[in-house]
Amino acid sequence: MTAIPFPTLTTPAGPVPPDAPTWNRQRTSDMPSHRYASVFDRVEVPLTDRRWPHRRLTAAPLWVPVDLRDGNQALSEPMDPARKRRFFELIVAMGYKEIEVGYPSASQTDYDFVRLLAASELAPTDVTLVVFTAARRDLIERTVAAVRGIRNPVVIHVYTATAPTWRDVVLGRDRAALKDLILAAGRDVLALARDLPDVRFQFSPEVFTLTEPDYVLEVCDAMTTLWDAAPERPVTLNLPATVEIATPNVYADQIEYMHRNLARRDSVILSVHPHNDRGTGVACAELAVLAGAQRVEGCVFGNGERTGNVDIATLALNLHAQGVDPMIDFSDIDEIRRTVEHCNGIPVHPRHPYVGDLVHTAYSGTHQDAIRKGLAAHRRRAAETEVDERELAWRVPYLPVDPADLGRSYDAVIRVNSQSGKGGIAYLLETGYGVSLPRRVEIDIARAVQQRADDLGAELSAADLWALFQERYLPAVPLAPTATRVDVTILSRHSCPLLDGGILALIEYRTGDRVRWVGGRGADAAAAEAAAVDRAQRMHDDERDRA
Repeated sequence: MTAIPFPTLTTPAGPVPPDAPTWNRQRTSDMPSHRYASVFDRVEVPLTDRRWPHRRLTAAPLWVPVDLRDGNQALSEPMDPARKRRFFELIVAMGYKEIEVGYPSASQTDYDFVRLLAASELAPTDVTLVVFTAARRDLIERTVAAVRGIRNPVVIHVYTATAPTWRDVVLGRDRAALKDLILAAGRDVLALARDLPDVRFQFSPEVFTLTEPDYVLEVCDAMTTLWDAAPERPVTLNLPATVEIATPNVYADQIEYMHRNLARRDSVILSVHPHNDRGTGVACAELAVLAGAQRVEGCVFGNGERTGNVDIATLALNLHAQGVDPMIDFSDIDEIRRTVEHCNGIPVHPRHPYVGDLVHTAYSGTHQDAIRKGLAAHRRRAAETEVDERELAWRVPYLPVDPADLGRSYDAVIRVNSQSGKGGIAYLLETGYGVSLPRRVEIDIARAVQQRADDLGAELSAADLWALFQERYLPAVPLAPTATRVDVTILSRHSCPLLDGGILALIEYRTGDRVRWVGGRGADAAAAEAAAVDRAQRMHDDERDRA
C-alpha cells in the first residue's frame, strides 16, 4: 500500500493584524480575499427598521419540493421516468400539496413525465403541480402544451435573471430592455394559458439577492399588474438566493423590504428559494419566513446545484422540534432516505441533520450518561403520570427529538468506542442483555472495555460488550443455591473478585419470557449475593407497581 505524503504548506505566516487582541495569535494569510467584494459593496440593502428579529416561527409555510426539477438538473445522471415516478409518489405520500414536477421544455423526459400526470391519476386532485420555464415564447408554448389536460391546479413558473452581472454578461440588456423581455414573456403566458381551467402564474427574478431593490420591486409589481393578481387568484413571486452571497440576516432584510413594499400584497404569495453556497441555506429560509415569506422551495435533504438547495426536511423537523406541526409526515425517515438515495444516486451523510445514521448516536461518555439517565427518567415519568411515552413531553439531554417520532429505535442512540464511559456501556448491557450492575462494577467493566477498544482501535458492539462481560465475570465458580425473596425463577449465580478487592455476585433470573442479570457488590460472596438479591427484588417490585 502506497503511503500518502503528509501535506505541507510552504507559505510563511503573515504578520499579526495591528488591531488583534493579545490572546489571538492568528496571522494574516496569503489567501487572495481582496478579489471579492462584500454584499454591501455590490447591492443596496435599504432596510433599517427591520421587524423580523422580533417575530417567532409559529406555523409551517407552504412547502414546495423542487427535487423533480431543480434537484434533478443537478444530478450527474438525471432521473429516468421510473425514478421520477417513485420520487413523486414519495413526496405525495409525505403530504406535500404543491410540487414542482419538471422543466418540460428542457428535456423529453420532463415533458413525458408531465404528460403522464395529465394522462393518469398519479397526482391527487388536491396537489398543485408547478412547471418551470425560461422567459422565451417557444419554451412557454412547449410548457403550456405539456400541462394541457391536467385536472390538477397548475402553476406556470417563469424566470429570468435580473442582477447587473447577469444583465451585462449573460443577457446583454439594460434594465429597461430586460423589463420589456420579462413583460413580453408574461403576456405570452397569459395568452397561451388563458383557456386552462385552473392555472396560476409564478415569476422568479433569478439572482434576486444581487438585484437592485428598486428594480426588482418595479419588475415584480409590473408582473402582478399584468397578470391581474387578486386574493382569489394570487400570483407567486419567488425571490431566490440563487447564489448565497451574504449572512442570513441580509437575506431577511431583502425579503422584508419586498414584503412591506410590494403592490397588491394581499394578492401575492411571497416565496423564497435559498441555495446553500455559504452553508446557511436553512438559516436563510427560517429568517426569510420571519421576514414575511409564506412559501419555501427546496429539496428533501438538500440536493441541488453546487452545494445544494435548502433542505426542506431539516426546515420542517426544526419546526417539529420547537413544538410546531411541520404539516409533512417524517414518521418513517429511513424509508424516505432510502427512496431519495435511490432516486438521486447520492448517499445521505451519516451526520446529516435528523436523517443521518449517526445523528442520534453518542460515543462520548458524558453524553451517554446523560442520555441514559434522561431515557430512564422519561420512562419513569410516563409510568408515574400514566401518559404514553410517545405522548409525554420530551426532555432527554442531547436528543432534540425523540428518535421514535421518526420511526427510529433506540438501538443506535448509544454506541461504544474508546471515548465511551461507564454509562453508555451499562446502557447497552442493560438494554441488550438485561444486565443491571452497581456503580462500582460499571467502573470496573468500563476500564476493561476502554482497554479493549484502544487495543482494537474500533467501535465495540453490544455483542462485543456481552462477550467481554462473560469473559471477565462469568467463568467464576457458581454460587451454591440459597433462598431468596425474589418472586422469579433463578437460573444461575456467579461471583468473582473485583479490582478494588470487593466481590461481585451475579444472579441470572427469568421474569416471564425475559432473562436478566443483576449484580451486587460486597465484601464477601454472601454480602455480594444479598446485595444482588435486594437489587433484583427492588427492580421486580418497581415493575410490578408500574404495571
